[in-house]
Amino acid sequence: MAKITYLRGRQILDSRGNPTVEVDMRLDQGEICRGSVPSGASTGSHEAIELRDKNPKEFNGKSVKQAVNNINVVIQKSIVDKNFASLQEFDHFLFNLDGTENKSKLGANAVLACSMTFLKCIAKNSNKEVYEFLNTNGEYVLPSPLMNIINGGAHANNGLDIQEFMIVPAGFPTFSESLRAGVEIFHKLKDLLNKNSHSTAVGDEGGFAPNLRSNEEALSFISEAVSNAGYKLGKEIFFALDVAATEIYKNQKYRIDNKDLGIDEISRYYQELIEKYPIISIEDPLDEDDWDGWKMLTKLIGDKVQLVGDDLFVTNNARLQKGIDEQAANSILIKINQIGSISETLQAIELAKKNDFSYIISHRSGETEDSIIADISVATSSGQIKTGSCSRTDRTAKYNQLLRIEDTLGDKARFSKLKTFNSSI
Repeated sequence: MAKITYLRGRQILDSRGNPTVEVDMRLDQGEICRGSVPSGASTGSHEAIELRDKNPKEFNGKSVKQAVNNINVVIQKSIVDKNFASLQEFDHFLFNLDGTENKSKLGANAVLACSMTFLKCIAKNSNKEVYEFLNTNGEYVLPSPLMNIINGGAHANNGLDIQEFMIVPAGFPTFSESLRAGVEIFHKLKDLLNKNSHSTAVGDEGGFAPNLRSNEEALSFISEAVSNAGYKLGKEIFFALDVAATEIYKNQKYRIDNKDLGIDEISRYYQELIEKYPIISIEDPLDEDDWDGWKMLTKLIGDKVQLVGDDLFVTNNARLQKGIDEQAANSILIKINQIGSISETLQAIELAKKNDFSYIISHRSGETEDSIIADISVATSSGQIKTGSCSRTDRTAKYNQLLRIEDTLGDKARFSKLKTFNSSI
């Protein structure tokens, strides 16, 4: 049993300069631990509710004073000096206190901040790191990074429809060598963009945001950067895309390269891309409610590429179970703030595992310095992590935590490479 002896919430800024929630907490007489929650830009409509004040006079309506007040008054009054036996018991208490299905009363940002900080506290009081505390089988797997090096869509103002163009440097013996390759390609891409008079300003997730003529031109530039860095496409370096298709879906058509494509046409578009480039993962290729389209696309190319549900599943067990039952997608993106608690996040991971769905631990476009997703990725042997490019401290904080974990574990850690990808490669 652990007694909560201190709780304090506050409003801080995320990586976009928008307010978010941070919590300090202490269990018994242990150390004070701190957790802060991220925020998305292209959010799924089925996500848990992030509470914002909507006061136009403060932070353009994005302040989180009510969520913080819910922590410092409602939650604090209910949990301080109360004992909890586990993270699950603590989270369940907060769910009941909120009393809504989507955490709209207290705010998913308030609930998650408390949940993740409670986890850090019980790990610390057990003299363990978070990845050690959460691990259940003694196996520690360093994930392959899905590194976003060109930003488009809602993450950049550059006309590219596809939201993220990612490299997956999975063909290396260790995580640190994989990360090095990704960094070197990132810098070669910068040189190449400069040479061709394109902007090297970065988007929300640290990737470049050049104003290119087409989505395929972005893949062409990345391919050349890989070659210039001395690496081999399809052997050492692979590609992944996040289409964020809900953002480009209107009137049952998908807007790609200034063309309106129906389900058959966009399916052919993806087929042509994966035949031309070593693409092993496509996230949200279709709208979040286009279940028939997802089923068709999964049947068509699901044996060739990992089809990842982000807005489709929103880390929600019920929606994931529907995807499993209907054979829509073969992978899930795991975002802790989509569902609003760590225990529910772990439940979604277990459901994916039991049904042979791969799962990717992911950041959000609005991030903080908190690196807990790195620990969760290693603890659950996800084999894959999405945490942006290798620029901006809010992104590199997660990579640096993985480097620390790799260094600490030494020979006890192994690198996932391509083992968890649902693709034919």
